[in-house]
Amino acid sequence: MEADLVFDEMWADGTSIRRPYKNIKTWLDAEERNSLKAKRQDANDLFRLTGITFNVYGSEEGEERLIPFDIVPRVITANEWNKICKGLEQRVRAINAFLYDIYHDQEIVKAGVLPLEMLRNNPAFLLQMMGVNPPGQIYTHISGVDLIRTEENEFYVLEDNVRTPSGVSYMLENRETMLQMFPELFTKNRVQPIQNYPQELLYSLKNTLPDTAENKPNVCLLTPGPYNSAYFEHAFLADQMGIELVQGNDLKVVDGFLAMRTTQGHQKVDVVYKRLDDEFLDPLNFNEKSSLGVPGLFDVYRKGRVTIANAPGTGIADDKAMYSFMPEIVEFYSGEFPLLQNVPTWRCAIKDQLNYVLDNIHELVIKQVHGSGGYGMMIGPTATKKDIANFRRKLIATPQDYIAQPTLSLSTVPIFTNKGFAPRHVDLRPFVQMSPEKINIVPGGLTRVAMSKGSLVVNSSQGGGTKDTWVLEN
Repeated sequence: MEADLVFDEMWADGTSIRRPYKNIKTWLDAEERNSLKAKRQDANDLFRLTGITFNVYGSEEGEERLIPFDIVPRVITANEWNKICKGLEQRVRAINAFLYDIYHDQEIVKAGVLPLEMLRNNPAFLLQMMGVNPPGQIYTHISGVDLIRTEENEFYVLEDNVRTPSGVSYMLENRETMLQMFPELFTKNRVQPIQNYPQELLYSLKNTLPDTAENKPNVCLLTPGPYNSAYFEHAFLADQMGIELVQGNDLKVVDGFLAMRTTQGHQKVDVVYKRLDDEFLDPLNFNEKSSLGVPGLFDVYRKGRVTIANAPGTGIADDKAMYSFMPEIVEFYSGEFPLLQNVPTWRCAIKDQLNYVLDNIHELVIKQVHGSGGYGMMIGPTATKKDIANFRRKLIATPQDYIAQPTLSLSTVPIFTNKGFAPRHVDLRPFVQMSPEKINIVPGGLTRVAMSKGSLVVNSSQGGGTKDTWVLEN
């Protein structure tokens, strides 16, 4: 990709500042570089003191790392945000309707829009969920939709995260850090607040109660434990919402209901905010070797006596092969053309599309259908000959495990480096809360940054960082 093809969100044409960044540019020009370096170090010290880390899977040391934080905020105008929100709401409503349909009448299959094989051959499709009615018919209580920007008014959905979307704690801590480090910036810029996210999430969860819930519903957050890469977030959100953080052995089925162990005995639980994969949720119904879940939990859920957020079986909407059908899914359930575009996607399971991918592998991004965190992915233009040869063998051996997409020019936003300011590629993960009553979208989301020059990989597990995301009031 040539540099002049990349849209920079701060510089309109390389020489003039875009309107939403004018106050930021004035601030940066007035700041001493050494002062900014000191503030950056203060921010890192604050993150370390707070314990904002993530575990690195596959690392020999199994160490925890700080996610790099950049002090230059990303700025989005109110008009831009309103357009994004309309597209997000349309998409999440369609995904929720799709999940209800595939676990009930499968009208989308009968209509010939989605091949039955996309369900039958997918490990994320849970036969146990067939005919189950989640409280309020809500599957996607919390969604994280990854967006990329390629031009001034052009946003694409890169992928959907509805299984166990993460990153909201970093979004909140980024804002808190900026408020502490640079309070003067917030007096000069009218930035929409995000601090109420935990309370809004709790409100949303309490709006999807089972019929058996009583006047004071009991909500808990189920975590796999401190060795999970997102454990900081689990503990952070439980604390912020004022609910109990529990592991599987803290819960049990008592008299047909889910109960939590307390000092006063077992107390009935109405809502479980689930932060572990379905496979480990209940050893009696899923993976019998799981020690992380609760025996019999799914039986309680199936009887409508507890809410699980997100609902079991939502992971099929995360599937990267299913993603390629998302424009048709949105149109089928909303009756409207998708407001947010998909990235063009080739399904390698289809012979003609596989042949195209093999012929153009140097130019494409290859992704594992069930991969996440930047793993199982190859970016053709920056890959070595060895990597390309390796992925070519994988594509030929198991084409159904892969999809391919063009290498898009992700927009850039300046970061502060030791040598000054430099553009880096970014994406955006807004967070969408859904209840029977309404959809709530926190104004901003998590901006992830590829900290290395020219890199398109923004995942924290691959060295990416984060920055505060501002949505202006007007």
